[in-house]
Amino acid sequence: MTPNVRIVGAGPGATDLLTLRAATAIAEAEVLVWTDSLINPQIAALAPTPCERIRTSTLTLEEVLEVVVERARVGKRVVRLHDGDPCLYGALAEQICRLADAGISVDVVPGLSAYQVTAAALRQELTIPGVVQTIVLSRAGGRTGVPERESLARLAALQASLCLYLSARHVEEVQAELLAHYPADTPVAIGYRVSWPDQWLDVVPLSEMAATSRARELVRTTLYVVSPALRGANGARSKLYSSSHQHLFRGGLP
Repeated sequence: MTPNVRIVGAGPGATDLLTLRAATAIAEAEVLVWTDSLINPQIAALAPTPCERIRTSTLTLEEVLEVVVERARVGKRVVRLHDGDPCLYGALAEQICRLADAGISVDVVPGLSAYQVTAAALRQELTIPGVVQTIVLSRAGGRTGVPERESLARLAALQASLCLYLSARHVEEVQAELLAHYPADTPVAIGYRVSWPDQWLDVVPLSEMAATSRARELVRTTLYVVSPALRGANGARSKLYSSSHQHLFRGGLP
C-alpha cells in the first residue's frame, strides 16, 4: 500500500481555524487537490510554491481520483483538501474504497465543522442541562434524498439542537416541516460562510427562517442551527460542576 495520500479537512474557512495537523499536511504537500468552490483560497495558498494545485469544482469523483492515484503512484505527497470535516458530506467512504482498490492507503485529518464555529461565533452552548442534550447533524432531502428513517419530520420531533447543512435551496419546505414540531419562536441561527471575511450570521425566530434566507439570497454555503439552547441557559447549570454533585475526582463517588 502507498501511504502518501492524505484527505484533509480544511475547516470552515478561516486559515487560523485549521488544525495543526492539517496545516502541516498542506505545508508538506507536493500535490494539492482542493475543493475550490467551497474552500477559502487563502488555505490553498498555504501549500509550498512548487506544489501542483488542482481545482476540483469542474471534476467528477472519478476524474479527481484518477489524478490522486496517478500522482501517488509516482511517489508524490498528495493532499486531497475538503471543506469542513471530511466525514460530513465529503464522499469520504467512496474515495477511501476506490483508493484501496488501487492499492493506495489514506490518512484522514479531521477539520472543524461549521456547526461548531457557528456556536462559537454566537458564544452559545448547544447542549444545556435540562434544555437539550442532543445535537443532530443532517440536511434536507432535496434532489438526492435521505433515508425515510432520517426524515426531517422524525429528526425535528426530537426538538434537539438540529444543524442542517445543504438545505438553503429548500428552506420553505424545511421551515414548514420544523414548525410542525418546534414552537414558531424557536431560535434559528443562519450562518453564511461563517469565519470567512464576508461572513453573515444572525439568529431569527423559526417563523422567519425562510423569509430571512430569501431576503439574503442564500442558496449555498449556508448552515441552519435550530435549537432551544440558543435562548441561553436561563439559570440552568451542569451537575458535573455543582458543589452538590460528587464524583471520582471531587469528594468521591456517592
